[in-house]
This record gives sequence, structure tokens and C-alpha cells, in this order.
Amino acid sequence: QLQLVESGGGLVQPGGSLRLSCAASGFTLNYYAIGWFRQAPGKEREGVSCISSSGVITSYADSVKGRFTISRDNAKNTVYLEMNSLKPEDTGVYYCAADMLPILTVQAMCATPPPNYDYAYWGQGMQVTVSS
Repeated sequence: QLQLVESGGGLVQPGGSLRLSCAASGFTLNYYAIGWFRQAPGKEREGVSCISSSGVITSYADSVKGRFTISRDNAKNTVYLEMNSLKPEDTGVYYCAADMLPILTVQAMCATPPPNYDYAYWGQGMQVTVSS
């Protein structure tokens, strides 16, 4: 079965850290750009961070710059999102999506959360809660 599987979410206190993983099952991520998106209660889904297939190009939402780091290990078929100095406003359901981006740039990917673009693959999402 071809799918993306997210892991690493959970409950963390403000100021804490989490590392999210997005792993591909049934296909290789090597040729795909990956985007992390989130949706907070009562808000629209937004782009958090995106990375090109090579890992050279990255993009971050202004709200997470300096706190979050996206990376990929193509040998492990996995993309990571390291989240530090977490704030309550980081709470939400986090999704990853994959696409070869025949049209969008990596920067545009982060500005175009699903379902506004028909990404090749996207995961089921997982909860991240930042609360004391």
C-alpha cells in the first residue's frame, strides 16, 4: 500500500521539543518534495515547512522560523520536522504531503496546503498539543 505515515506527535509543555517523522511506505521519497502542514481547531490548514527532493531547498512559515528544522534522510525514506521552543499556538493536527512538484516551487508548496493542491500522497495526520 502506497502511503505516508506520520509519527512523533503528542503532548508537550510550552518550551519543549518534539520530532515529527513522515515515512513513506510502498514507494521511495527520493524524487518527492515534502511539506508539513497543520490545522489548529477552528482555523484553516496552513503550511509549516517544506523541503525539496534533494534537501537543498527549504521553506518555513514565519511563525516557526528559528524554532523548527526540516530535514530528510532518503536512505531511511523519511522526512523529519524538529520542533523546538514549542508554543501553545503550535497546537494542531500535523500532516505531511509528498509531490514531485511539476508545477509548484517548494515555497509555493508551503503556501498551498491540501486540499488546495492535489498532492500525490498525504498522511492521515497526528495531533500535537502544546499545553501546561
